Amino acid sequence: MSFRVVRSSKFRHVYGQALKREQCYDNIRVSKSSWDSTFCAVNPKFLAIIVESAGGGAFIVLPHNKVGRIAADHPLVGGHKGPVLDIAWCPHNDNVIASGSEDCVVKVWQIPDGGLSRTLTEPVVDLVFHQRRVGLVLWHPSALNVLLTAGSDNQVVIWNVGTGEILVHIDSHPDIVYSACFNWDGSKLVTTCKDKKIRIYDPRTAELESEAMCHEGSKATRAIFLRHGLIFTTGFNRSSERQYSLRAPDALNEPIVMVELDTSNGVMFPLYDADTNMIYLCGKGDSVIRYFEVTPEPPFVHYINTFQTTEPQRGIGLMPKRGCDVTTCEVAKFYRMNNNGLCQVISMTVPRKSDLFQEDLYPDTLAEDAATTAEEWIDGKDADPLTFSLKDRVSIVQGGYVSSSASKSLSVSKKANILNKPRGGGGGGSSGAGSSSLSIGYNAAANNNDASEGGPPAAVLSEQDLRSIQDEIRKLKAIIVKQENRIRALEAKANAGNGDETDARNKNGSGSGPAASASASDSKASESAKDHASTSTAATPQNED
Repeated sequence: MSFRVVRSSKFRHVYGQALKREQCYDNIRVSKSSWDSTFCAVNPKFLAIIVESAGGGAFIVLPHNKVGRIAADHPLVGGHKGPVLDIAWCPHNDNVIASGSEDCVVKVWQIPDGGLSRTLTEPVVDLVFHQRRVGLVLWHPSALNVLLTAGSDNQVVIWNVGTGEILVHIDSHPDIVYSACFNWDGSKLVTTCKDKKIRIYDPRTAELESEAMCHEGSKATRAIFLRHGLIFTTGFNRSSERQYSLRAPDALNEPIVMVELDTSNGVMFPLYDADTNMIYLCGKGDSVIRYFEVTPEPPFVHYINTFQTTEPQRGIGLMPKRGCDVTTCEVAKFYRMNNNGLCQVISMTVPRKSDLFQEDLYPDTLAEDAATTAEEWIDGKDADPLTFSLKDRVSIVQGGYVSSSASKSLSVSKKANILNKPRGGGGGGSSGAGSSSLSIGYNAAANNNDASEGGPPAAVLSEQDLRSIQDEIRKLKAIIVKQENRIRALEAKANAGNGDETDARNKNGSGSGPAASASASDSKASESAKDHASTSTAATPQNED
């Protein structure tokens, strides 16, 4: 007699369920670009989707409570001159999003808490370096305001968004970079390239530490770092069969696992949940979502189940664990874009009978606060991302995450070498100044239209500047009072002169008596005679003819 041993796992019975159409987002014109991107980014506050737009590139930002059919004239984020290729929310500020476009510019935007009421065209900062289209934007997991961008010019750049400066420039890729991913603490960087190789870099020094053949197929590949240091990749073999692999950083040439999946031609995007160690494989054009669990036991990558739908997907986004509903044991939430304009919300749930908080399903997850600054990180400080327990900061009524702060602001100190339009309102000095400091923020309680359309930010002024402004205001007030007194004096003189002339006319008119009336009648008679004579002379040529 043989016994089949079933693997013990609390995620073995995870199942997916699509929400009703009324709880989804409809009438969204998803981008038709052929670039291999997810076209979607989501966080606990907003859903951002790259859409089709005339006259440039744009993406739509929707609060999670704005479900149903979206109006065709809904405000967009549309400051790019070319189609938007990739977007990414900042992990340390739910109101900040970065976008890369075919116009070779990376823009960083700040969205007000209530969403957009007008189209937003002015970004917080423009990051200008790439010579060709920018198809990849990626935030650092633990350092504040550190952003990685990669373009079709084979260049990888790491920016300090807070100053608009380039921290690291990696130019050793011979071809287009398909994907990039930091490890758990951001001390290593893995990239995949069109030359079919996978590379590991030191992101601070741009030093290449190791490289190997990733997948033998010529189509796009993807690679991500797992929480415990392993690397998971997706790609194609020579027969164009899709496959995934698991590798160790010190032995990239020898995959621990290499498995073929199917013969579909869509690029697979691995979406990783570090809390549960689950990987969700979502292919572009697929109608399924496969999910796996990575464990230390062979075969290391365990297939769990497949979520099946009827419509192929054009883009997909994964909600961070802070936005999942812990009251229903929801371990993942996907936002899946279809070709018919519907953004379908899919909830992955572990069936549990108890309504209490399940601590085994929800270990400490990523917090919204940064563990270190950009300056500390580039100086060599490594720090794991900050984590917190959802049990301590969850609302049972809403069943979701409650942010510790109502709103945050992104402070940007722009250097003189940043190519950006000068902003009005006294916020920026002259174009030849060494640097100007901008402080951009939005209040959750006061969501005005100026903030939503990217109006001029408030300037940070010193006490001396304030005093000089107050002195100028006092001088202007004194000038205004002086001019008002002068105008009143002139008006009084004018009124007095008009009164004297009126009195003189009245005296002249009353002193003439009947002689004046007679002269007036004679003048009227003479005028009528002249008029009669002129009409008669005008009619004479007509009679002769």
